[in-house]
Amino acid sequence: MTVFAELDGVLTPDELLLTAGHLASLQVESGMIPWFPGGHCDPWNHVESAMALDIAGHHEQARRAYLWLRDIQRPDGGWHAYYTYDGDVEDSKLDTNVCAYVATGVWHHWLSTGDLAFVNSMWPTVHRALEFVLSLRRDDGLALWAIEPDAQPWDYALMTGTSSIQHALRCGALLADVVDQPRPEWVAAADVMTELVCTRPAAFEPKARWAMDWYYPVLTGAMVGDEAKARMASGWETFSMEGLGIRCVSDEPWITASETAECALAYAAIGDLATATDLLLWTRTHRRDDGSYWTGIVYPEEVLFPFDEHTSYTAAAVILAVDAIAGTGPASRVFVP
Repeated sequence: MTVFAELDGVLTPDELLLTAGHLASLQVESGMIPWFPGGHCDPWNHVESAMALDIAGHHEQARRAYLWLRDIQRPDGGWHAYYTYDGDVEDSKLDTNVCAYVATGVWHHWLSTGDLAFVNSMWPTVHRALEFVLSLRRDDGLALWAIEPDAQPWDYALMTGTSSIQHALRCGALLADVVDQPRPEWVAAADVMTELVCTRPAAFEPKARWAMDWYYPVLTGAMVGDEAKARMASGWETFSMEGLGIRCVSDEPWITASETAECALAYAAIGDLATATDLLLWTRTHRRDDGSYWTGIVYPEEVLFPFDEHTSYTAAAVILAVDAIAGTGPASRVFVP
């Protein structure tokens, strides 16, 4: 039986399980988890939802989610950026961060279940995905943001995407050890990316307007210790709205529950559980009676954006943050050292 530590005044175990039940209800027969009923799906947020399902003990639904990725993986190891509700390709772009995240998810599933047979069945998928990502590195070791099939690739890398990719490579290397197929070169590639994240911000396409570029190097462990604490302190005044949450962009009063929950994960990663818990408490404003979460709210008007949208990835981010702060789940340390 899955047991959750209660975050006093934030979420009860029953409320968390209600949110996970909402996520499970979104999954379609193929295993795909769309953003909302009838909505599209992207593989990164699909993996985020699968991890949340595992946290809540919905292991069969999580397995089906990963098997969907296995079944639709391209021969080159990638996935398209977006799929329609019926599974057709909506956006053909191949985003390296989107493709790498399966390694993080399967590692999380292993920690959650100890299911070696399943890990073995997913290993070829993970291996192809990470090798595809690494094939798109520039000379400096950074993976290009994305390519279009049969078209010229973009020439830049992203801070947020690189931070997530280096974490996925490390998760992939841990999986490689589990299946006795060591991949030390993946760790070496992650080390190069981490060094550039920490020392060469000019190597990345400027995206300082976006909150994710602020906290993702910390959330994913690319920055640690005093450097990570300083980074979180440096962005707080820019991106936080006291009592409300985290702006998705610095110049607009758009509070998103997913960015707020992810930022809570970053604060948990530096050991500031008080701030992490406060941030999760602020997501209560987005919570709906069925356990889902409004994507965003604009202040001071308090209007929803996008209108009437409540997304799977938002609910999943809250579950992941609760698990990390509570520290009770078997995979709760995936993002928190």
